[in-house]
Amino acid sequence: MRACVYNLLVNRVPGIRDRYQKRRNQKGTSRLTALLFLLWLNVQYYLLFRRELAFPERYPVYEERRLPEGESESSRSQREDPASFAEKLSRCDVVSFDVFDTLLLRVVSDPTDVFFFVGMSLSYPNFRAIRVEMEKKVREQKRRDTGSGEVTLAEIWDGVAPETGIDKTLGMQTELWWEKACCIANPYMKQVVECLRAKGKKIIAVSDMYLSKGHIRSLLSSCGYPSVLDCFISCEYGVSKGEGTLFDRVQEQVGRSYSYVHVGDHEHADYHQPRRHHMQAFLSLNVNHIGNRYRPSDMSAITGAVYRGLANAHLHNGLTAYSKEYEYGYLYGGLFVTGYCRFIHRYAKEHGMQRLLFLSRDGAVLLKAYRMMYPQEADTAVYAYWSRLAAVKLAARYYKWEYFQRFLYHKVDQQIPLSQIVKSMELSCMLPDLCRRTHTTPETFLTNKNVHSVQSYFLEAFEDVLAQYEPQREAGKAYYQKLLHGCDRAAAIDVGWAGSGAVMLDCMVNRVWGLSCPITGILAGGPSALSPQADGAEPFFLNGKLVSYLYSQRENRDLWKFHDPAQSHNLYWELLLGAPHGSLKGFYWDGDGKATCRFQASPKEPQRIEEIHRGVLAFVEQFLEAERRLAMEIPISGRDAYAPMLLACSRGNRKFRKGLEELLDDVHIG
Repeated sequence: MRACVYNLLVNRVPGIRDRYQKRRNQKGTSRLTALLFLLWLNVQYYLLFRRELAFPERYPVYEERRLPEGESESSRSQREDPASFAEKLSRCDVVSFDVFDTLLLRVVSDPTDVFFFVGMSLSYPNFRAIRVEMEKKVREQKRRDTGSGEVTLAEIWDGVAPETGIDKTLGMQTELWWEKACCIANPYMKQVVECLRAKGKKIIAVSDMYLSKGHIRSLLSSCGYPSVLDCFISCEYGVSKGEGTLFDRVQEQVGRSYSYVHVGDHEHADYHQPRRHHMQAFLSLNVNHIGNRYRPSDMSAITGAVYRGLANAHLHNGLTAYSKEYEYGYLYGGLFVTGYCRFIHRYAKEHGMQRLLFLSRDGAVLLKAYRMMYPQEADTAVYAYWSRLAAVKLAARYYKWEYFQRFLYHKVDQQIPLSQIVKSMELSCMLPDLCRRTHTTPETFLTNKNVHSVQSYFLEAFEDVLAQYEPQREAGKAYYQKLLHGCDRAAAIDVGWAGSGAVMLDCMVNRVWGLSCPITGILAGGPSALSPQADGAEPFFLNGKLVSYLYSQRENRDLWKFHDPAQSHNLYWELLLGAPHGSLKGFYWDGDGKATCRFQASPKEPQRIEEIHRGVLAFVEQFLEAERRLAMEIPISGRDAYAPMLLACSRGNRKFRKGLEELLDDVHIG
């Protein structure tokens, strides 16, 4: 009977089975929670007709985390300013701080993530799991022998070394090095400690930890805490905060005549236990407990750990409440931009690119990040004005279909009069003849019934159309002649989707202007499976004229199937990168005979766009700093770079996206 029910509810629909098993295996998921989730999946499939649950190969199982709605994520963790908190603490004689997750944070999201790096240095597979298991065994044995589970690092390695064959001294040294590399100061608590130090307060550290007092003091000092008078570590006393007895030892050694206050992140060990032992107590925020509920776990283990660790530490330390726009850039653009710039740099080096053209407007923040990451290439990487609007005009002779799609067919039945259509084409001088030939008026709307006759008119007069754009083509040549001077191989950096921008630029540079500089398009993403022309750019990926970072038909096919222009996925990615200035209208000659650029109207709220960019660049800077601490480069695959956006663009996070829609670009041009 039980097997029949299980087969009915779980195995009958593959998509339900995959989603249920994924939820059941998530850490912290209770049996009841998993059962309720299973029942809800069945309701969706059988009663709400979500038939896509039956096709997991077409609709992959993604995480379903609910992102914060309304206010920014960091605003939920903001504390009173550090000086005010320090004033409260200073009412006591001695201020005690927990160490890890209070004074110190890590650049990874779980303490055991440090063991990934240890195992890498020791060339030992599965070391993280082994190290965790051996510590557990050593503690259990110590508790059986002495009644206390407190152990030292040396005792842990007494267990690890014989089981693994790793030299104990080497293993301990390696672990200590990586622990130090991963630790950073909590910026909020650092200011609190500085305020207390200025007041001359006695400051101590109290920690349940296997590291020695000397090691803890060294970690604190390296992170900017030289003023801690003493450290009380559980492994050296054989008692713990969790039991409360370590607080007794503190008072015995420092003096029972003093008044004490303790600050830490663990509700039982750092709040209830000190209060039971005649100390005041304040809870601090555990940044990972708060932040991980919003972070993707569907990432490669180490890159994901660093991404989550940095994001949680930055947004939830309590010091600052950032704007929602800043967080959008930081969380959903920062990792992507860092990885994309690495992809660009690697490709450019491997293929000998002499110039990197970061196309406007999406190239604005990318260029800033690239120069931050590779300052030695400041002359190679340049901002290049280009747009779909300019491209379809300049390359109209070679891409007629694209020209008419952009200017006519994308605007059909949207109550746009012919006068506005022709004005956007910069062909107003042809409007009277168009109306006479097509028996229309300037106020006639472009519709599915008349669009073919309008197109036929322009096709018959296409040489006149091209003549109108001739000055723009010549001005564009002057602009790119200067930009590509001395260069015989270049790459055009574009967010992508269709790839037509780079292809048309290559056409203009080489076929029209004769500048003899082949252009390769480096895209964030190409046409997805849900794009109107899913295979349109595939020949260019085949011959290498286009390359893609996030996904393609060949790589990350789940993303290729997920990415949906109809759900504004293109626009949410572009929002991360788009400059606060308007899109390029075209190239023109000014009164002095110099080539100049003209732009469409700027976004309504450019300051909000700049906030997004500020968040992007903040993450890039922090990621580079983390790599400097770790003395290694953390790889960012296209799949990892897309993972945060999978959450942001999921069906259940529409309310999270509310407010950002008004910043999205219009999908049309002109």
